[in-house]
Amino acid sequence: MTSSPRIAPFGAWPSTISAERVAAGAVPMSSLMLGGADGSDIFWLAGRAAEAGRNTLLRHHGVTTGELTPAPFNLRSRVHEYGGGAYAVDGETVYFTNFKDNVVYSLVPGAEPVPISQAGKQRFADFAIDHARNRLIAVRELHGDDEHAQPTNTICAISLTAGGTETVLAQGADFYSSPRLSPDGRSLAWLSWDHPRMPWQGTTLWLADVLEDGTLSAPVRIAGGAEESICQPEWSPDNLLHFVSDRSGWWNLYRLCRDRQRTEGLCPMEAEFGAPHWTFGNSMYGFRSASEIICTYIDKGLSRLARLLPGSGKLEAIANPYEEIRELRVGPGYIAMLAGGPTIPLELARIDFTEEGVEILAQSIEDLPDEANLSIPTSISYASANGRTAHAFYYPPRNRDYAAPEGSKPPVIVIGHGGPTGMTVNTLNLKTQYWTSRGFGVLDVNYGGSTGFGRAYRDLLKGQWGIVDVEDCVYGAQALVERGLADGERLIIRGSSAGGLTTLCALTFHNVFKAGASYYGVSDLKGLDQDSHKFESHYNEYLIAPKAQADAVYAQRSPINHTDKLSRPMIFFQGLDDKVVPPQQSQMMVDALKKRGIPVEYVELEGEGHGFRKAENIIRTLEAELNFYQNIFKLNHA
Repeated sequence: MTSSPRIAPFGAWPSTISAERVAAGAVPMSSLMLGGADGSDIFWLAGRAAEAGRNTLLRHHGVTTGELTPAPFNLRSRVHEYGGGAYAVDGETVYFTNFKDNVVYSLVPGAEPVPISQAGKQRFADFAIDHARNRLIAVRELHGDDEHAQPTNTICAISLTAGGTETVLAQGADFYSSPRLSPDGRSLAWLSWDHPRMPWQGTTLWLADVLEDGTLSAPVRIAGGAEESICQPEWSPDNLLHFVSDRSGWWNLYRLCRDRQRTEGLCPMEAEFGAPHWTFGNSMYGFRSASEIICTYIDKGLSRLARLLPGSGKLEAIANPYEEIRELRVGPGYIAMLAGGPTIPLELARIDFTEEGVEILAQSIEDLPDEANLSIPTSISYASANGRTAHAFYYPPRNRDYAAPEGSKPPVIVIGHGGPTGMTVNTLNLKTQYWTSRGFGVLDVNYGGSTGFGRAYRDLLKGQWGIVDVEDCVYGAQALVERGLADGERLIIRGSSAGGLTTLCALTFHNVFKAGASYYGVSDLKGLDQDSHKFESHYNEYLIAPKAQADAVYAQRSPINHTDKLSRPMIFFQGLDDKVVPPQQSQMMVDALKKRGIPVEYVELEGEGHGFRKAENIIRTLEAELNFYQNIFKLNHA
């Protein structure tokens, strides 16, 4: 027999989801690969928080899971700074790049890693294995002695027999990715793009024959250009090149016809079969056979799993419990996925083609909260500025042991994700549940500019960062008030880094939110521009303005230049070692609020940079933020 819930104000409910539990967090899982003698082994990377975030390689073999890379090896690439694509599997052999020395190693399970490449200032990512020539093909980023000079990016071959000799295969573009060798070893496909574009704006797909001496013939452009984004080129088992293009306005699947003179769409629809290239090695489709593709696609912000028959264009749903499928690989007789959902943390799942159900091989969170205390999000759309429609996930307050006084409305925290070209998903996140289990509502916004809703939606942020994202957060909060889901006098906005800019702009230039929290938020756009690395060094030309007009727009849009308009209580969290958003940016905002007597708190964290990694600091910041809101809104503790 269950007891009736206690009555306590929204925002003041005790919760079993403590800050310590949030800080213990989820094990990062990424970079799914398949291998082994018969392709039945599943490999992935797992982050080790207790080992300074070291990425280690795990393998599921038969019915057991084991760790293959001992400390101090850290499987992480820094190509484009965001990395990814740090290893490849060839049967029983693994090739990987080590973070500390940027050297490529080979590893046979049970043996010590053996260096393949030479030490130097080069970094590698996104490996392909060229069996016929006994070499690896990879993206190489070569850095010079001048740390301020931009590195040179190429596609390069690394000999497995000649002491790691490196041979450049393709060069001249600012960026490269996705070298993919055909199954017969005779052709190489890859992607490239140039400044000032980011890869989700415009990339080019190239194809060249591999000559007898291992060099390439003159490359032929297959698809793409300045206004067409291509991602994930892959070869079918019968040597047909497939790829994802947004030429229709949506990232859809295409293939190069056998005559190599034209391309054809396989299943045109208003859904996204691709994702922005922040990291290397992303996989959203694979081949069960030459005539059957297993794919995941994003439909209105949610992932679907399907079987595509290219000959007919028929798309058949595959039953599964997930609403986010982050990565997908197709093995002999099965699908492996990194996936999650509203009550499911990110996990490694296996679906057998001949059996029903899902086998869970690993979970990112082992100690799950009681499902009765989990807030289940609703996907909502609402009218925003200038006739736009914006999208978000709304999480209502939920705690089985507590209810609010009848007729009261909850405070709501609005979150703008980072990126800003990114996407928020509804996979179980303990940080969100920390708030909802205490009686806060949460609105997690996929504002204009987010991925998952087509090219036109993604391009809404062109020249409009700090405007469109802010408006969609503002209108989202107002929509909840109108629907009776939020207390209009207790609307909060919080964000980190790029989301911090959204937070600061919303509080500086609008009056809807009553309080806010900035985690190392960008307040000075010009300063951000000056500190950018090569990959993002022209990003603000797309997000804000071309360089010729940039200074004037930066000054107009940077909250640090308009502190006189900031009049809401705020709490700031700032790492003192942050090189992206220097502490003085936060300090200036804090000083301006103090000068006018507006409630403000400032939490400085020694030894933290752009993003907090120490458990004690995650605990400290969450508890300080909660206490700040409870004091500001006079939420009586239960």
